[in-house]
Amino acid sequence: MTQAETNYTTTEKEMLAVVYAFEKFRSYLIMNKSIVYTDHSALKYLFAKKDAKARLLRWILLLQDFDFKVIDTKGAENYAVDHLSHQIIHKCVAGQEAIDILKGCYSGPTWGHYGANYTAKKVFDSGFYWPTIYKDSFELVKHCDSCQRQGKISQRDEMPQNSIQVCEIFDVWGIDFMGPLPSLKGNKYILVAVDYLSKWVEAKALLTNDARVVVKFLKSLFSRFGTPKAIISDRGTHFCNDQFSRVMLKYRVTHRLSTAYHPQTSRQVEVTNRGLKRILERTVGENHALWSDKFEDALWACRTAFKTLICCTPYRLVYEKSCHLPLKLEHKAFWALKHANFDLKTAGDHRKLQLNELSELRDQAYENSLIYKERTKKLHDAKIKNRIFNVGDQVLLFNSRLKIFLGKLKSRWSGPFTIAEVYPYGIAKLVHIDGSNFKVNCHRLKHYHRGNTPPLEILDFQTFPTDN
Repeated sequence: MTQAETNYTTTEKEMLAVVYAFEKFRSYLIMNKSIVYTDHSALKYLFAKKDAKARLLRWILLLQDFDFKVIDTKGAENYAVDHLSHQIIHKCVAGQEAIDILKGCYSGPTWGHYGANYTAKKVFDSGFYWPTIYKDSFELVKHCDSCQRQGKISQRDEMPQNSIQVCEIFDVWGIDFMGPLPSLKGNKYILVAVDYLSKWVEAKALLTNDARVVVKFLKSLFSRFGTPKAIISDRGTHFCNDQFSRVMLKYRVTHRLSTAYHPQTSRQVEVTNRGLKRILERTVGENHALWSDKFEDALWACRTAFKTLICCTPYRLVYEKSCHLPLKLEHKAFWALKHANFDLKTAGDHRKLQLNELSELRDQAYENSLIYKERTKKLHDAKIKNRIFNVGDQVLLFNSRLKIFLGKLKSRWSGPFTIAEVYPYGIAKLVHIDGSNFKVNCHRLKHYHRGNTPPLEILDFQTFPTDN
């Protein structure tokens, strides 16, 4: 508007807007019916006023060329125009002034280190603007050292899933300790071993969790199920010691260790631990110290529970028959009623048939396990971020051990560290500035961008191309 037009009354300004719009779009509106929506009822009165000012009469004469009607509308219904009428006029800035404004809105005393979008909106609310404000805001937040050291890790930060596929039963076992548990009979720990193919569980209640009891348990396991190809465990001192290593060397068993602070590597035994713990919690009642009395029953329940992964129970996969439970005798199932067959030839043929069925059952369990794990991997990998770590990248390590009260306001991200080597299955070797190095799962890592923000190239107005 001109200087004179700014002195018009509110009603005259709205009428001027209508006149301007009709003149601007004259070629589209002429000879057509139009509707003018307004929340200013006085404007409708001006169009019908006879003794108006000369300026208003001139506008009325201009609008007589058009066929339109005025409809009074509430401001809440006329939201599009009402919103535009309240827009703030922003001052365009550039160069160092824009950088100072952006940093002030992000890390000033009252601005709180919000994200890129909120920071840009704060700049708008302050009445400033430049063309690359969102890009510059994103770069500023991305390189903020204090913000990079906040937050947690989630399932979306995990690495692609890599399943452990076992071909033969009792070839690979996972072992782990449960406890300490409350007890009145001396035992405080449970040593659990689970076969990766059949999901067969072996467990023993123990007084201690040292290397001696682990070695004794393993020798008993080997004598019953044969020497396995590999055993998977965490990095506890009861599994990582000379006595354990000598037994592994003697029986020529490969000992695989899970990555530090990444229990998903030995997920099979962790899942078994949770299942066994859940059964004990629901059967011991209020006196939790008597869990050892229900321990064998809980173990029996684990072995006879249906497993979706293999589409049968571990007991059936190992022995090729369902377990004879007390329920069968009580309700006289077919097995409890049939008589023993003492015909050696008939019994021999039947046994051969059972062995063939057992072989087919295990082959089918392997195929079901393979299909199930492929589907699980597909669902898992579809939910995670596509993150790539390369040698030389700077990263931060999530430290989940800070759980004390004083650590609540302390960052759980340590570093930065440098990636020295990247291994298969999402493992990376990190090197600290003091020379120490260790391996971690990349689930606990995130890229670190140096705290010094790269120079924001905000062009000055003199460099903008002008319209001809």
